[in-house]
Amino acid sequence: MLYTLHSTQKLPISLEDAWDFFSDPKNLNTITPDSMRFKTLSGDERKMFQGQIIHYKISPFPMVTMEWVTEISHVEDKKFFVDEQRFGPYAFWHHKHFFTPIEGGVLMEDIVHYKVPFGFLGRLFHPILVRPKLEEIFNFRTQKLLTLFGTYDK
Repeated sequence: MLYTLHSTQKLPISLEDAWDFFSDPKNLNTITPDSMRFKTLSGDERKMFQGQIIHYKISPFPMVTMEWVTEISHVEDKKFFVDEQRFGPYAFWHHKHFFTPIEGGVLMEDIVHYKVPFGFLGRLFHPILVRPKLEEIFNFRTQKLLTLFGTYDK
């Protein structure tokens, strides 16, 4: 089964500032909860580009550590980029990031399509563990971006 997570957020910053922040893989650590023990192992030496491979170590649950490798498969400067899992915790992961200028800021939109591993067991644990963890990560990111950039008031 293919699942979808959709998230939007308006920020009171320019498109250029949003793009500069999100196209730098080193900022992933800033917008990831500390509880995930996120660490980039390689691939964050340059700003984002099509074909970039980024290798991470994460701990999605206590006493569970795993490696995750993503490829930046598509980039259109200051419009969107796509990261796709090549190796990691999901059976499938395709994450689109869109950036749209709006009055007084930028609208960010994330669309994640993903499939959990382990067949029936994965589907059984999806609403109990996987989906809540993803929502926790995206909620943390929303709050962290508000702290970093402020509230959109338009």
